[in-house]
Amino acid sequence: MAITSSAKKAARSSAKKRVFNLRRKNTLTDTTKAFTKAVAAKDVAEAEKLVPATYAAIDKAAKRGVIKGNTADRKKARIAAALKRAKA
Repeated sequence: MAITSSAKKAARSSAKKRVFNLRRKNTLTDTTKAFTKAVAAKDVAEAEKLVPATYAAIDKAAKRGVIKGNTADRKKARIAAALKRAKA
């Protein structure tokens, strides 16, 4: 357990940030899964509707440091490729 006052403050801060980071990570996972299911079901219209929300979740996660920038770019590229394959 934290002993110094600065360590106690850091622990409180970390606990608060953890909640936001988990929420952002869960949103990222949920939107990506929804998109993947739509593509798997060959529901192109639904997948196209989910792309902006999925991109937004990825960008927000990258902006806050939940995932790294290159990881975000890779995820977005794979989503675009999956949508392109689904349309064909």
